[in-house]
Amino acid sequence: QVQLVESGGGLVQAGGSLRLSCAASGLIVSSYGEAWFRQAPGKEREFVAAIKWNAAVTDYADSAKGRFTISRDNAKNTVYLEMNSLKPEDTAVYYCAANYLGNRNYRYWGQGTQVTVSS
Repeated sequence: QVQLVESGGGLVQAGGSLRLSCAASGLIVSSYGEAWFRQAPGKEREFVAAIKWNAAVTDYADSAKGRFTISRDNAKNTVYLEMNSLKPEDTAVYYCAANYLGNRNYRYWGQGTQVTVSS
């Protein structure tokens, strides 16, 4: 049974930083691609960042480029999202996803962690 458990969300002031973690079990992250998505109230879920199975390739939404960094610790079987220079519009529930199916679709999803950025 695959489980993805996100943590690290919280309340932060604009300009601040947070690091989200996604601990995986039942799946070896180094064998699959993983990603972060987010969903703000009243909006559709949107792609934030992705890392390929070999970690050599990363992809970012325009809104995340230059501010967010996705990374992976294979020894800990964990994926991270480092978020800097946070803006109020980054407020959302952030979801970890794993096992890339193509076209930014993933098989497994975590339960989400809330990120709130105050102005």
